Amino acid sequence: MKSAVFYGKHDLRVEEAPKPQLGPADVLIQVKACGVCGTDVHIYEGDQGAADVTPPTILGHEFAGIVAEVGSGVHTFRPGDRVCVDPNCYCGACDPCRKGMAHYCEHMIGYGTTVNGGFAEYCAVDVRQVYRLGENTSFEQGAMTEPVACCLHGIDMCEIRPGHRVAVIGGGMIGLLMLQLSRLAGAARVALLEPVESKREVGRSLGADVCIDPLHGDVKEALSAAGMDSPDVVIECVGRPSTIAQAIEIAGNKAVVMMFGLTKPDETVAIKPFEIFRKELVLKASYINPYTQKRALDLIDSGRLDVSSMVYEVCGLEKLAEVLASPKLRAMGKYIISPEK
Repeated sequence: MKSAVFYGKHDLRVEEAPKPQLGPADVLIQVKACGVCGTDVHIYEGDQGAADVTPPTILGHEFAGIVAEVGSGVHTFRPGDRVCVDPNCYCGACDPCRKGMAHYCEHMIGYGTTVNGGFAEYCAVDVRQVYRLGENTSFEQGAMTEPVACCLHGIDMCEIRPGHRVAVIGGGMIGLLMLQLSRLAGAARVALLEPVESKREVGRSLGADVCIDPLHGDVKEALSAAGMDSPDVVIECVGRPSTIAQAIEIAGNKAVVMMFGLTKPDETVAIKPFEIFRKELVLKASYINPYTQKRALDLIDSGRLDVSSMVYEVCGLEKLAEVLASPKLRAMGKYIISPEK
C-alpha cells in the first residue's frame, strides 16, 4: 500500500508498505481522509508531540474511512461501514486509567505516533477506537473529529458560562473551532486575534464579534472599543511564548487563561507573577481528548459546528512533506490528505 513514512527530522518518504495484518480485535480501515495537524509538524521538525515517535512510523492521527475487513473477534462493525478513529488507545489497567485519567495511560498506543497511522491507504485499529460517522458527515468532516474532541476537552476546562466574554488567539483550525465552541458554550461576545486577513474573514463568518490584527494595532484598545475589555476567558491557540504572554496580559480579573497551543518542549514564557496574583488568574492547559470523541461526532453531524470552512485543500500523499515543511502553505488553512489522490 502507498504510505507516508517518517524516518526522522525532515525525512518523510512516500513509499510502498505492507498492508496491515489484523488481530482478532482489529478493524482494517481504508483511509479516505487524514488531517495534517500541528503535532505532525512538531514531529516532522524533530520535536516531541503529545507522544514519542520511534521511526520509521507512518504518521497521521486525524483520519476517517471505510471498514475494509474486521478481525475474528469483532462483531460491532462490518465491511462498508463509514468510520473515524480516536487515535489514543488506553490500556485500562494502569494506575492513571483506574483513577479515571486514561489520557495519562502509562501504556498508551497512539495511532500515527507510537504505531502506524492514517497517512496511508490502510490502517489497522483496535475496535475500541472506531466510531461510526453520522449520516450527515463526510469523510473530510469525520477526519476532523479528533481535533474537535481535543478542543471539547479544552473548552470544558475553560468553564465558560452564559454571558462570558472570550478572546481566542490564533485563527487556524483550532482557533476557529474554539471560537465556535465558545459561542455554543454560552459566550455573549467572542473576539478573534489573528494577523491573516483571510482567516479573520472566516472567523467573522463563524460568529466572531470582533476580529483584531494583533500585529498592526493596539489589542487592548481594540478589545475595549468592541466592549471586550477584560475577557473572562482567553484561549491561546498558537503555541508561542509571545502569544501566551499576550493571553495573560489581556485577561480580565479572575479570568481563565487556556494555553491550548502546543509549544516546543524547551520553550519558556516570561511572566510577571504579580500580574497573575493581582488579577487572580487561573492558568490551564489541555492534554489530548479523553472521553470526548462521541460528543465531537454528534456536534459535527448536527451541523452546529462548522469543520469545513477552514479547510484549504484536500491533496495527495505526495504533497504531505511539502505541507509539513512550509509555514507559508500551512498559513493558508487546514490541509487534508486523501491517499486516493
